[in-house]
Amino acid sequence: MRRKYVAGNWKMNLTLTEARSLIEGITAGLPADPPIDLAVFPPFVYLAPLAAKLVGGAIRLGAQNCYCEPKGAFTGEVSPAMLIDIGCRSVIIGHSERRHVIGERDELLKRKVLAALGAGLEVIYCVGEKLDEREAGQTEAVLDRQIHEVLGPDVALDAVTIAYEPVWAIGTGRTATPDQAQQAHAYIRQEIGKLYNSNVAARLRIQYGGSVKASNARELMQKPDVDGALVGGASLKADEFLGIIQGAMKAQADDA
Repeated sequence: MRRKYVAGNWKMNLTLTEARSLIEGITAGLPADPPIDLAVFPPFVYLAPLAAKLVGGAIRLGAQNCYCEPKGAFTGEVSPAMLIDIGCRSVIIGHSERRHVIGERDELLKRKVLAALGAGLEVIYCVGEKLDEREAGQTEAVLDRQIHEVLGPDVALDAVTIAYEPVWAIGTGRTATPDQAQQAHAYIRQEIGKLYNSNVAARLRIQYGGSVKASNARELMQKPDVDGALVGGASLKADEFLGIIQGAMKAQADDA
């Protein structure tokens, strides 16, 4: 049975005071030993001050991005080793905003994935289609490209989680139905099985991301191939994020 994994991507939000308050609110509402995995991904500038509150606790600390080189003249970039040095355990790579707003391409994303894993970080690798691609029936073709151009035999998946994020559902209030999410997750698992093998595919965790809320979290994560959530806006409110965590814990119990 795969362990559910809920992660909060804070994006470019909050002040340090607000970030500390949010962490305190989340940790205060957690059970002593959560039966699921948890992580938060604050902006770079808050990673070090929040590490003291998180490292060694139930919530993993992660970064929203990293560069593919260990050091050098790369102004504005942050290396995987730097993230590990301040207590990060994980990094998000390939988020749709990095792809479609910043302009990152699959070749660079593959280098980032390899660099992060090589340094010892866990990776959440994001995939997903835009609205026009879904409406044109291209969802599976997009997922196929994003999987095959970045993952493969040279990328071990032991420390990788895939996050399926339909771009049309991120921050829009629109959410893929549980059946739509399940269909995409099942396709991703199928393709991972072809690219690696059935055992690797069966172990791989696939999160859903896209307007996840406390009200829909359990129903989404009850689907057989939905193993957690990568949460955006709702992770900025302790009560809402705790509601999603509760939904995940209930879905985990449903699987038992």
